[in-house]
Amino acid sequence: MLEVFPSRLRGQAGPSVLESMMASLPELPPLIRYYDDFDDKLRSIPAVRQTDVFELHLNGRMFRLDFGRYPAVYGALQKHLLVFLLGEDLHISTCFNVLAAAMHLEVHDVERVVDAGPTRISARWMALRARELPVHAYRFVKAVLRLLCRHRLHGWSESYLTYVSGALPGPASDPYAGVRSGNVFLSADEEAVIVRYLDETSDLTRARGWSGVAHDQLCEAAMVLCSYQFAMRPIQVAMLTRRDVRVWQPDPSGEPAVHLTFVMVKQRQRLRKRPMVRRVKQEWAVLFTALVAYADWQGRDAGDRVFDVSSNHEAGSRIARCVERLIGDDTCAMDLRHTAAQRLVDAGASHEELAEFLGHSDVRTGLVYFAASASHADRVNRALGASAIYRRVAKIAHDRFISPEELTQLKGEQQIAGVPHGIPIAGIGGCTSGQPACPYNPVTSCYGCRKFMPLHDKTMHESVLAAMREVVLLFEQSSRGDARSPAYLQLQRTIAEIQAVIDELEGERR
Repeated sequence: MLEVFPSRLRGQAGPSVLESMMASLPELPPLIRYYDDFDDKLRSIPAVRQTDVFELHLNGRMFRLDFGRYPAVYGALQKHLLVFLLGEDLHISTCFNVLAAAMHLEVHDVERVVDAGPTRISARWMALRARELPVHAYRFVKAVLRLLCRHRLHGWSESYLTYVSGALPGPASDPYAGVRSGNVFLSADEEAVIVRYLDETSDLTRARGWSGVAHDQLCEAAMVLCSYQFAMRPIQVAMLTRRDVRVWQPDPSGEPAVHLTFVMVKQRQRLRKRPMVRRVKQEWAVLFTALVAYADWQGRDAGDRVFDVSSNHEAGSRIARCVERLIGDDTCAMDLRHTAAQRLVDAGASHEELAEFLGHSDVRTGLVYFAASASHADRVNRALGASAIYRRVAKIAHDRFISPEELTQLKGEQQIAGVPHGIPIAGIGGCTSGQPACPYNPVTSCYGCRKFMPLHDKTMHESVLAAMREVVLLFEQSSRGDARSPAYLQLQRTIAEIQAVIDELEGERR
């Protein structure tokens, strides 16, 4: 049975263009189903033909589409578009954004588009473009045209689908404008603050146990970790469940290893459930072991959310508030994602590695990060610590300076010494925990570490800086490819932080 609409539009005696179009479309189904990936369940909209208000579950929140606010024929068209867009395998949130944009168009705007046909659509499209409507309004119009193509109405056919998608230009927009300008990236100072926050929260949890730290504090720190270390979107953080956290205890005396399993999002249906397994940095794994212990104590199910957030919006807001408290700047969770991606590219990752890290199904999506990456000359300049920009980027993360007398009074294991790259170095300072307890290389990993107590002697650090620069120049003279090696990148960071120690000592004399 075909839907019938009264012929009242603009006082016409016969059916309007939209009414003729709707009469040619198949009858609406009695029920619409869509997949809610946030709650991992299939949802349905009943009584589609009779109901004018559709309630949609999007990323943990409820949204409403009220078709009753439009003329009957226009509301019915939007219902058909929802069925059509879901049939195109689009995410339900994309469908909602397209249909919600119908409010920016009048009925006669859509009628003119339908009536234009393939021969006159270009002129009608340019007239719409001149009005500078929101981006989703133009996507709504293109969805109407694709619907006409699929059902071969008003001169359209499936052979025009490529024309609709490519020959009708939408508003110029650059979703990666912030990446190109660098505005979305955290500075090294700000990254150091976040790392220190995660270190301190982990140490506090390790000292007090899971019951000695507020649960909200643990959740916030762990959510920031997921965004900062793994570049996860807020929805991926919010969707993490108890079963997605695996804790491995190799031996009673060792630190546990924690693996997290996230899922890809913003993908077509066939790719949406692909798992992304990530290992938490060893020093921060205690945050998740504490959350697991808390969940077990409360007797929670394996499918319960780890962070007790009900939507991606709540997860993103909590991450943003936490980071804003730390660095005093208006930063969102996506800034942490962009920063992590750029950090990986600067470390020499390939296109495929970046796509796997970010959960992109197309390696071309992340090309913008390579365009924004530092050139080879910048890498050498940064590694030498000669650039004024990078000389001050790494703040001192030590507890305090110590005098030569205090250094001699420390235990032998707390006095730092090593032979990095064949250069014997000793007497640069002390370590609060002791070298045997540290899994990292001595000297090269000490500068910038919060447990490092540098010697209050500028001359000592200048000699270490000179020795490290000689190694960098040796790397450069041997092969340009070495600039991407882990050893070279570690030297780069070490030299920047040695210079920061020297700068602080020089500042005391002013």
